Amino acid sequence: MSQHSQFALLGTRRFLPFFVTQLLGAFNDNIFKQSLILAILYKLAIAGDKSVFTNLCALLFILPFFLFSALGGQFGEKFAKDALIRAIKLAEVVIMAVGALGFYLDSLPLLFAALFAMGTHSALFGPVKYSILPQVLREDELVGGNALVEMGTFLAILAGTISAGIMMSVEGYEPVVASAIVLTACLGYLASRGIPRAAAALPSLALDWNIFRQSWRILRLGLGQRPAVSRSLVGNSWFWFLGAVYLTQIPAYSKEFLHGDESVVTLILTVFSVGIALGSMLCERLSGGKVEIGLVPFGSIGLTLFGLLLWWHSGGFPQAAQPHDWLAVLGHGQAWLILADILGIGLFGGFYIVPLYALIQARTVESERARVIAANNILNAAFMVVSAVVSILLLSVAGLSIPELFLVVSLMNVAVNSYIFKIVPEFTMRFLVWLLGHSMYRVEHKGLEAIPEEGPAVLVCNHVSFVDALLIGGAVRRPVRFVMYYKIYDLPVLNFIFRTAGTVPIAGRQEDLLVYDRAFKRIAEYLRAGEVVCIFPEGKLTGDGELNEFKAGIERILEENPVPVIPMALQGLWGSFFSRDPARGLFRRFWSRIRLVAGAPLAPERADRKTLQMQVAALRGDAR
Repeated sequence: MSQHSQFALLGTRRFLPFFVTQLLGAFNDNIFKQSLILAILYKLAIAGDKSVFTNLCALLFILPFFLFSALGGQFGEKFAKDALIRAIKLAEVVIMAVGALGFYLDSLPLLFAALFAMGTHSALFGPVKYSILPQVLREDELVGGNALVEMGTFLAILAGTISAGIMMSVEGYEPVVASAIVLTACLGYLASRGIPRAAAALPSLALDWNIFRQSWRILRLGLGQRPAVSRSLVGNSWFWFLGAVYLTQIPAYSKEFLHGDESVVTLILTVFSVGIALGSMLCERLSGGKVEIGLVPFGSIGLTLFGLLLWWHSGGFPQAAQPHDWLAVLGHGQAWLILADILGIGLFGGFYIVPLYALIQARTVESERARVIAANNILNAAFMVVSAVVSILLLSVAGLSIPELFLVVSLMNVAVNSYIFKIVPEFTMRFLVWLLGHSMYRVEHKGLEAIPEEGPAVLVCNHVSFVDALLIGGAVRRPVRFVMYYKIYDLPVLNFIFRTAGTVPIAGRQEDLLVYDRAFKRIAEYLRAGEVVCIFPEGKLTGDGELNEFKAGIERILEENPVPVIPMALQGLWGSFFSRDPARGLFRRFWSRIRLVAGAPLAPERADRKTLQMQVAALRGDAR
């Protein structure tokens, strides 16, 4: 598990000014948007259907994401990110001054112009916002940093929405709202001045001002990334599809199915936002501080489960002569079930979205990162528009109720993520590894920083159980290619994980010469490609908990591929269900504490099999 808390980042200059800047930006966006919508509905004298104008607000804010995200991605590569953020935040001050004037004059054209400009501001800020994190954070801080950003964003959205409602209820609201949006923009700019230098990733990039051509190119760049990244973009945008459905329907759901007033809407939004924040915060702890994409299927399962429960628990809520306020709603047991479902949707949404953002950042080359995130923003906007169309079709044309809409999108979530996990089985493989390491065992790590961050290396470890590879693969930050006895490789269920992880099956020379020779060729290919290979030099599982003699295969590998060797040892697995201990039992060692210990790297010329066996034995000690 990670030994530090992500909250420690809030005490660092490399993160805190950026965090405050993005927090105030999200807060200001929602004060302005919500105040404008409430002004249209309740304050401004407007002829005609006011719902047309409220829908126009949504269009004006999201349209810039289609038009200018590509430009934001180019800016994020070409210019120093700290200077770019300050320029964008200075523009926000000017935009909010126009919006303040619009409130003072009750001028809808000025307010709409400011709203479109704020959408443009957000479209330009998005690629910089997420691409700067890998530059200023260490690898083991990336998940925690993303978690804080997601938590801050959703809480800022909630706070901005509630603050707008409070300010708009004041007699003579214009100077209050105008002062709030300009002051928040100024504070955001001041916070941005504390962001440390973040150099341009590709200063030689030639800007393409044709937004349509460049948008298409950037979409192709994003979706043309390796499958784990490109499908993460789709998964990320799918989350915003789901979020848009839930957030858009919450007001009508509160009124029609909970028979509540405006305070009930605020209650549900609060519970949903707190769920997202909690899920985001728990991500770092559950992932051990590394980018753990095994949490994505876990989050997806929770999103479907709690979406189905929300549909199941809706309907038949008691009515009253007057709409319920939030306290009256809490007086009914059914409301607590519904709120628990909404909290669960938010919580598992956090588990789902944070690892996806971290994976996109970690596995995209620095010179393309801002543009890939720009592609993600374009996809997000497209999915949110599609969510509105789907909701209209299902509610108005198909005649579904809002709970039935929640049921449909929950089932759609199964289909979409099944597609993603089929294309990138690494998600499912990592989920199974994560599940094993958080259910049957409590895994502690020591010395794993000895494994190089990049470049080829060979890991050698004792072989105690059938799940050794899963436990090592779940602990090491880099992808590990395992060499294992082909009969273990062929075990049902585990074979799926091993194949997905690129495991190399091997047999004894006398047992199957073809498999034996093919294994060494595959090992050489992996090491030439700069990957990490793990071998169990004993050649078989221990039958008594003690080390077997190391075979000569490790020496052949190092002779053909002279790379650093890291000795490792598993402690505490003997006697567990997956070992060969005759006295083992499923519950005998359930939730037992085991350790994975790594020693200092050895040069290949010093790493003969006897030396490695002594090193592994010393690392294991008496803890079988």
